[in-house]
Amino acid sequence: MPTLTSYDPINRAPLGDVSIAEPADIPAIVLRAKQAQKSWAALSLDERQQIVVQAYECLTAIEDQLALLISKEMGKDYRRASYEVAGTVQNPAYFTQEIAQALKTESMGPNAEMQYRPLGVVAVISPWNYPLAMANNLLLPALVAGNSVVLKPSEETPLVAELFVKTLNKVLPEGVLQIAQGDAETGKALVNSEINMVAFTGSLAAGKHIMASAASGLKRLVMELGGNDPLIVMASADIDEAVQFAVASSFENTGQMCTSTERIYVDERIADEFEQKVVALARRYRAGAWDQSNANIGPIVNPKQHEHVLSQLKDAHVKGATFLLGTHHYELPFIQPTVVTNITPDMLLEKDETFGPVVAISRFKQLSEAVERANASAYGLGAVIFGGAGADKVAQQMEAGMVGINQGAGGIGPWVGAKQSGFGFHGTAAGHRQFAQVRVISK
Repeated sequence: MPTLTSYDPINRAPLGDVSIAEPADIPAIVLRAKQAQKSWAALSLDERQQIVVQAYECLTAIEDQLALLISKEMGKDYRRASYEVAGTVQNPAYFTQEIAQALKTESMGPNAEMQYRPLGVVAVISPWNYPLAMANNLLLPALVAGNSVVLKPSEETPLVAELFVKTLNKVLPEGVLQIAQGDAETGKALVNSEINMVAFTGSLAAGKHIMASAASGLKRLVMELGGNDPLIVMASADIDEAVQFAVASSFENTGQMCTSTERIYVDERIADEFEQKVVALARRYRAGAWDQSNANIGPIVNPKQHEHVLSQLKDAHVKGATFLLGTHHYELPFIQPTVVTNITPDMLLEKDETFGPVVAISRFKQLSEAVERANASAYGLGAVIFGGAGADKVAQQMEAGMVGINQGAGGIGPWVGAKQSGFGFHGTAAGHRQFAQVRVISK
């Protein structure tokens, strides 16, 4: 049986193997999911909610093991990995109750009701940067809604997903949750199979392929497709708070986060002070392995992504950007904390998602110029404004699904992207209902 090997991003040493679900295996996996879904859907919402909570309780015994695997497979420091695990393990009782409440039948008067029925089989395709949390955010509402789930995790973090699914399946009925390990070909076969919905978090390019493939079967889609999040720093901003956010957001998870700050537009009247303080704070960050106590920036997940970040830095260098900290050349597997200014619209750092620990700064004279550049992107996941009076007005002009004023975007309400950052959304009652089929009964 073919296997997939997981590699340590620090030294590319093998960490372990999992069995691959080849494209020819997918129809049988989906058939088992269809068969299991019938009896799972026949249970009441409350019964499914209780079973899912019991399954998640099994994860408490392996929290440390999951955190260690996250650190080893994608390089995240153990503290951050532990937070990711804790958020997944400790909150299901609350979230499943919220999901069940959102999916309860609603009265539409004395003679009609609106029901939220299962769709059938949901394919969850999850990324490597938050290998547990992102899979969980899509898997949990799908299961409680009465669907069966086939999880196709990233090939960069197969061991985390394998342990996660294996542990939940100690309680879940057989076939309700299955895993299909493999590369893009496995994912394509799953999308093309007889499933009913695809819930995906990943790249824009992959999302477009999924959408095209799903069209022939009119399969339901919920997709979060990355971002190129802007930060506008107005002259009225609290500079110290803006600096703190700019650096922390750009470097969080080594910049490998869909809502990382990727482009900063700062009023030229405060730009010198802002840049000086950004550099001073960025110098305090250290790149290193997950188990180094003084390291807070981990490795880039693989050589391909490392080269992607370098290509953007090299492009910025050639086109006249100024490197205030760092350079445009780094050896594998790290990108050291980097601060670049004089970014222009023709640079890749401004046009494309970076996914690396880079603070990219531009100056503006007129606020309208900053708004125009912030919105001149195919992406529209998050945006942040730091400023005093007038910040709310600027926020209203942002073409993004989540906008933060003097704080990060997201965290309250559904996780939603605008433009090409999203199709559908998840989280809150409205998001949970996207994993269900609305049915109106008239009496």
